[in-house]
Amino acid sequence: MNSARTGFGAVAALVVLTGAACSTEPSETTTDPDVLRAGQLLTSSAVTDAPALPRAARNELITYTSQDVNGDPVVVSGTVALPRTPAPEGGYPVISWAHGTTGVADACAPSADFPGGPTHAYLTEVDASLDDWVEQGFVVVRTDYHGLGTPGIHPYVNGDTEVNAVVDIVRAARELDPSVGSQWFVVGHSQGGQAALFTAAQAGERAPELELKGAVAIAPGSGLDQTPQYFRSGVPGIEAAEAFLPLILLGAQAADPSIDPSALLTEQAQPLLAAARTGCLDDIRKVPPVPAGQVFRPDADLGPLTEFLTRQEPSQVDVRVPTLVTQSSGDRVVAKPSTDLMVKTLRDRGNELEYVTYEGADHRATIGASQADAQDFVNGILDR
Repeated sequence: MNSARTGFGAVAALVVLTGAACSTEPSETTTDPDVLRAGQLLTSSAVTDAPALPRAARNELITYTSQDVNGDPVVVSGTVALPRTPAPEGGYPVISWAHGTTGVADACAPSADFPGGPTHAYLTEVDASLDDWVEQGFVVVRTDYHGLGTPGIHPYVNGDTEVNAVVDIVRAARELDPSVGSQWFVVGHSQGGQAALFTAAQAGERAPELELKGAVAIAPGSGLDQTPQYFRSGVPGIEAAEAFLPLILLGAQAADPSIDPSALLTEQAQPLLAAARTGCLDDIRKVPPVPAGQVFRPDADLGPLTEFLTRQEPSQVDVRVPTLVTQSSGDRVVAKPSTDLMVKTLRDRGNELEYVTYEGADHRATIGASQADAQDFVNGILDR
């Protein structure tokens, strides 16, 4: 793990508790809105270990300012990889990567990855894809999202805070290096696919000084609003999503403290919650499974949770930029029928989407399966 991470807590306390911000050195406390702007670079240090992309000319671990679910300033961590090719006129185009589910504990932050670490297997597949983007001449920025690797609770699948983190790291990268251009794309997988769709809807309003050119959503999480009822009624196959449920509950609580995950779950399901608080996704999967119909207490009020998840459902957004969705038939985490329905719902509401499907690939392998189509989609937009 990079040594720069040891200073994150102090920087976060400065921003969150006093409303101050800094560039690479702490500044005096201020309430000047120009200084408090989202996307301000706070710290940077070279990365040479696991989070580094091998074909990049330069890899940096950064912290930057963003906003939480209440619009208050927070510190977010992430990485920036710059290509070896000469910068084109106007600067390098940017890929802002929105990662899939790793967990909600700090150890699950992608920038904290190390060989043998709790998220290394997933991130190895991701980084092979992202390294290709760098070789093609894109700056690749990878947010950890709020609360992963920095103080605070990660508001899992909260669309608004995902957008904030994905957009604001592009702003911070432009402060880090003047060769980073203003044209950018969001590309995301799973949780990050949901984030990519929200970004396609909101980024133009959040950052009008940047030019979001397009979005790629790989196996995007959807049907979130149905999750509580699916578990309560024991819908066949829902057990495949059981490791995600405690993360959903903790993310909902981060946005709405009145939602108490412990009060919603049966005693039999409490170990899932305990594993999610300290471990990552693969750790939760090691907990003995609970029959779906026995996860929630019979008297649990699932209304507030369902209302929260309805607001995070990507099928209700309106994308503002060209958008590609990809999905594989062999995916048991995000099932193809769920993505089919999401795409149909979006199209029925007037959204124009490209939708490409693949045979056989599982959830993680869909990243690699999508690579050629994603690159053709992005390069086709840049060539216009």
